[in-house]
Amino acid sequence: MKPKQSIIHLPVYQPGKPVEEVKRELGLKDVIKLASNENPFGCSEQAKVAIQNEIASSSIYPDSFSAALTSAVAGHLGVERNQLIFGAGSDEVILMLARAYISPGDETIMADETFPQYKHNSEIEGAVIIEVPLKDGTHDLDAMLAKVTERTKIIWICNPNNPTGTIVRQDELIAFLRKVPSSVIVALDEAYYEFVTDAAYPDSVALIQQFNNVIVLRTFSKIYGLAALRVGYGVGHADLIHYVNQVREPFNTTRFGQAAAAAAIGDQIFMQSCKDRNSEGRSYLCEAFDRLSLPYFEPHGNFVLVDTGLPSKQVFDALLRKGIIARARWTYYPTHLRITVGSMEQNEKFIQALEEVLEEAAVLG
Repeated sequence: MKPKQSIIHLPVYQPGKPVEEVKRELGLKDVIKLASNENPFGCSEQAKVAIQNEIASSSIYPDSFSAALTSAVAGHLGVERNQLIFGAGSDEVILMLARAYISPGDETIMADETFPQYKHNSEIEGAVIIEVPLKDGTHDLDAMLAKVTERTKIIWICNPNNPTGTIVRQDELIAFLRKVPSSVIVALDEAYYEFVTDAAYPDSVALIQQFNNVIVLRTFSKIYGLAALRVGYGVGHADLIHYVNQVREPFNTTRFGQAAAAAAIGDQIFMQSCKDRNSEGRSYLCEAFDRLSLPYFEPHGNFVLVDTGLPSKQVFDALLRKGIIARARWTYYPTHLRITVGSMEQNEKFIQALEEVLEEAAVLG
């Protein structure tokens, strides 16, 4: 049996190390996971009630068109229902977008380093991958634009970028979009949109009215705290969304996910509370890194990419033994760790553990 040639070399996605696995392997009772950018404050109580209300209907297929959720999100964003498509996380929307628009030999442009699923799904479809190095941790839009050819199908922009946390600003994005051919799709992945507090951050949904080739990707996995239920969405021009919808699998989001997401987006008080607490925690981490003289990229999401000055795997392992799960092994940032902003208690325990690791390394060095 032979698989598709385009997938033979592909790596399997490696998620953050599970808490229970770390407890079992190292014999620890208390473990803090700061590796997967999850919401430490959970989800809205209204979402929990919505999940419970769906239990009695577990034997019934979900609404394949996510009608109630579509109405809720369309109302929240001020767009038409036919401008939305939902997936099992925004990851599946990325998959569907690549499946709908990329044919073997087409080119697709993305930053290097960024969220790996753009490259992964494009390679499955047989695309030629054009990776453009980040500039000071941020998308180099001019360099990306210079790579556009008549074979370019999709340009991927992760904003804030994962793993660096940096942003492309409104004026930069508009200037870029004005130069991109209308035949090229620009996918703006805004998984961390709700965490951004910088006033220069783009109003990307409004830009869809001006640029028909833009699709915005968002998720309920991050600030809304519904990562386990896998609900993400894309919003764009109705014609673009129509073709993505043609490759969508039936019943691709669950009853629980649809109900919880609709309730979650209706509870903006909880969302704002999470945003405020994340901003406070993010500032705390940055102040601690400044005190420790550890460089970091200016963060705009719910994570910080910090340079420990030591091999990241070494620091990762040392923190793991202290019950802290971080994220390491970045291709172009071999001494950096990506740290999720946790609760203030979690943040304080992480900084204490990191100081101990750095002190131990200095003694051994």
